[in-house]
Amino acid sequence: GMGLDERIRAEHEFKDQAQVMVSTEAGGEGINLQFCSLMVNYDIPWNPNRLEQRMGRIHRYGQRKEVFIYNLVAEDTVEGEVLRRLFKKLEAIRQAMGSDRVFDVIQEVIPGRSLADLIVEALTGRRTLDEIAAEIERIPDEEALRRAREAALEALATRHIDLKTVLGEERRAKEMRLVPEYIERFFARACAFLRIPLETRRDGNYRLVPVPAPLRQRSVEFQNRYGEVQRTYRDFTFYKEEARKTGAELVAPGHPLLEAVIEEAIAKGEADLKRGAAFVDPSGELSRTVWFVEAEVRDGSGTPAGKRLYAVFQPQQGGLRPISSGVLWDLKPAASAGNRSPLDPLAVQAYVAEELVPQLLSEIKAERERQARVKERYGLRSLDTLIGEAEADLLELETRRAKGEEIPEPLFHRLRERREELEERRRRLLETLRLETTLVPGTIKLVGAAAVSPLPQADEFLHPSVEVERVGMEVAMAHERGEGRQVEDVSALNLGYDLRSEGAEGDVRYIEVKARAGTGPIVLTPNEWLMAHRLGDEYWLYVVENTAQKPTLHRIRNPASVLQAEERVEVVRYVVRDWKRPTSDDV
Repeated sequence: GMGLDERIRAEHEFKDQAQVMVSTEAGGEGINLQFCSLMVNYDIPWNPNRLEQRMGRIHRYGQRKEVFIYNLVAEDTVEGEVLRRLFKKLEAIRQAMGSDRVFDVIQEVIPGRSLADLIVEALTGRRTLDEIAAEIERIPDEEALRRAREAALEALATRHIDLKTVLGEERRAKEMRLVPEYIERFFARACAFLRIPLETRRDGNYRLVPVPAPLRQRSVEFQNRYGEVQRTYRDFTFYKEEARKTGAELVAPGHPLLEAVIEEAIAKGEADLKRGAAFVDPSGELSRTVWFVEAEVRDGSGTPAGKRLYAVFQPQQGGLRPISSGVLWDLKPAASAGNRSPLDPLAVQAYVAEELVPQLLSEIKAERERQARVKERYGLRSLDTLIGEAEADLLELETRRAKGEEIPEPLFHRLRERREELEERRRRLLETLRLETTLVPGTIKLVGAAAVSPLPQADEFLHPSVEVERVGMEVAMAHERGEGRQVEDVSALNLGYDLRSEGAEGDVRYIEVKARAGTGPIVLTPNEWLMAHRLGDEYWLYVVENTAQKPTLHRIRNPASVLQAEERVEVVRYVVRDWKRPTSDDV
């Protein structure tokens, strides 16, 4: 068979250079062929699960066409007749179940028998075709359907979904994830930094042909984790919607091409990163140092359970505080760092350990404990059932022996071994769960630092006064509370929005507040503009005019779709002049 890297290479070649792929069973797993919609199975596997795996290569998420699958079965052969009759009955069960999962639980439908056994018995003449057909005919009875349904439900249950947890995680991921716009900008800049010949296609996607050899020469550890970097990438994008629409390859965190570029960029710039960098803050809010610290949590086995990159701001006066790790997008590179009073890095690491890591540990522990409850509920239940069955079988043999029946000793031995094996698996599962839920803080590593100075020419156009901003925030928060919403001020975290407002039904508004003493253009940071694009209808721009006399609130929903912004490169800001054009509060 082919290794995973070989299969992925074949997938790329099929997608970019060929119209037909001829595959052995190796192509039945590990590759994604949703760009193809026609499959011909020349050799039908005796295991229906394998057939389902094959079909799943093209009949999967992202498929945009109607799929046609042809299964070729030789006529006038015993094997072909067994398969024909079996699949006819499987289709009957599928119709009765209303689910394709009948293929996943075929061994439950044919108790004590496998498809391979049936075919071998027919081929060797141990049973006639009529006898096998009669057994197949008995499949779609109520008992078989019950077994199939229970097996399907149990399979789903082991992949237990806590909807509340999933929705909460999805919400947090949407708020905090590395958005495609960030990744695209980084990738383009990193390619320029590394002199990689990245091309933009006519349709806006990207092309990299050929991939430079140094980028393809990755360590074994890298390849085991991310896979192999291909020789060519003829059509790729960073946007999921675009990948679905055009069939382009999606490059996201974890993709070997992106991870290779990250690894090369870090290797080339690591020394500079440790020395630190200098930036100017056009808003005038940040002055002194931003530290970047990586914190880790490990489980009881010493395995990393989670990592997080923190940005910590050290002001000229006052204590340390966390800010968004994406803060650098809003700053302008400076020629020099100027005078920077140092702070002991150990104090920064201690702050992260005492103030920030406990929350990370709590989040990971909550998820690990949730997973452990699922494993206990279904994993232990399954093992307890199997252990009970083994003990019942042993008891039955003992009873039969007591009645005078001669029972071979090896049969007892096999059953005892089976029971002991299951009991050992149960002990190992309990120990694994204990280790997975035992969490401790791991290494806290200083990654780098940035010296930040305020822009000398900063004025009210770029940064309103503290009083103007205070009034704007009060007006915006009063409006949200007036609608019965729970509103939280997150402006200090530099997340790309100032307020997080949640309604009674769980709907969330991410609100950026802009305040003006009078009226005039408003200014958005790159982080705010990108978050507006990413959050869409959930992102709101609240503009408060005339804060000094009669504050007036204007609300604009999804500003990225209705406003025209002018990029000001010299101050890394987006200026919106005609923000009053939308007339409705709910645009």
